[in-house]
Amino acid sequence: MPDPLVVVVGAGPVGLTCAALLGRAGVPVRVLEAEPVRSRELRASTWHPPTLDLLDGLGFAAPLVAAGLVTPTWQVRLHPSGERAVFDLGVLAGDTAHPYRLQCEQQVYCELVEAALPPGVVVRDATVTGLSQDDSGVTLAVLGAGAAPVPLRAAWVIGADGGRSAVRAAVGLELDGSTYPETTILATTDFPFEQHLAGLSNVNYCWTDAGTFSLLRLPRCWRVSLYPDDGESVEAALAPAAVAAKLDRIAPGAAAAGALEVRPYRIHRRLVADYRRGRVLLAGDAAHLNSPSGGMGMNGGLHDAFSLCAELVAVIGGADPALLDRYTRRRRPVAAEEILAQADQNRARMQERDPARRRQALADLQAIAADPGRAREYLLRSSMLTGLRRAATIA
Repeated sequence: MPDPLVVVVGAGPVGLTCAALLGRAGVPVRVLEAEPVRSRELRASTWHPPTLDLLDGLGFAAPLVAAGLVTPTWQVRLHPSGERAVFDLGVLAGDTAHPYRLQCEQQVYCELVEAALPPGVVVRDATVTGLSQDDSGVTLAVLGAGAAPVPLRAAWVIGADGGRSAVRAAVGLELDGSTYPETTILATTDFPFEQHLAGLSNVNYCWTDAGTFSLLRLPRCWRVSLYPDDGESVEAALAPAAVAAKLDRIAPGAAAAGALEVRPYRIHRRLVADYRRGRVLLAGDAAHLNSPSGGMGMNGGLHDAFSLCAELVAVIGGADPALLDRYTRRRRPVAAEEILAQADQNRARMQERDPARRRQALADLQAIAADPGRAREYLLRSSMLTGLRRAATIA
């Protein structure tokens, strides 16, 4: 197989979307993925309206919607009272063809995109161990089944290989920022919370006297974000009995259903200084990491992919390579001032422990949700439409 014009490192949602966009434009592309098989681990699952709008152009939105749960509302609620602020995305009907969130596992999307790519585009069990670049291209060292890395040459490389990006490390860029002190425990269960808690949406951010949790519904399960109790270690909180007790506090009987999967994760707030280093470009988690609260990480990465590939296709077609610097100018401010900032606000709101401040925050949200004009402005930003529109205005 001849060397590709573009190599994408990482076969997650962002990398595969880059491959689909470049392939649609007639650009020879290859995707290198270190894992031998696609992970079945539940990862991102929220799809925002503008992301679905973008995916419509590739033909992926309709099958994704068919496989997921259309979620016209989301809410912040007090538990166990059930008092809540409910946001109806229907107020965005004039702004998007998809005035709702979609709840669907990212692996469903990855399967859709990979099936649409020509055979041989995605190469698995291919680990990038280093790279060098010159004026005409990039040489990657790729470790596969053999004992030694094999060189692969491309004109351009896109690093979409996640928070521990080998591509980012190879070009000397750092994910500057910090890691939050708390550890989140993600439990997946098929317990029917919707039958036990009145008025649930498919997406729910909840306060309790003891702290906070979230409930996100998927077609075949619920994902529950839990936290260690005060004075409880992460190790103790991960014990099956501790997870069961936490689920039962949300809805009696939930523990009996058990957890299908339990795993801890840390929350980061990190961003690279530049999305480009010569002929190497970064996208998604390789360029920015944020709290998952609000579901902006994968969506922001997909927006990166569309912005980056539009510029790269133009440069491959003869435009000045300096055009690629616009990619950083457009996407980095959105990551810093929209995605990371909103994720921080969402996290801070849900971490609030003072009952009076919580009630005031809930009252403020209820007032916004009840006013169509204010609700629209709030949802334009929280649904990432504002950031995408802002990026498009940057020269």
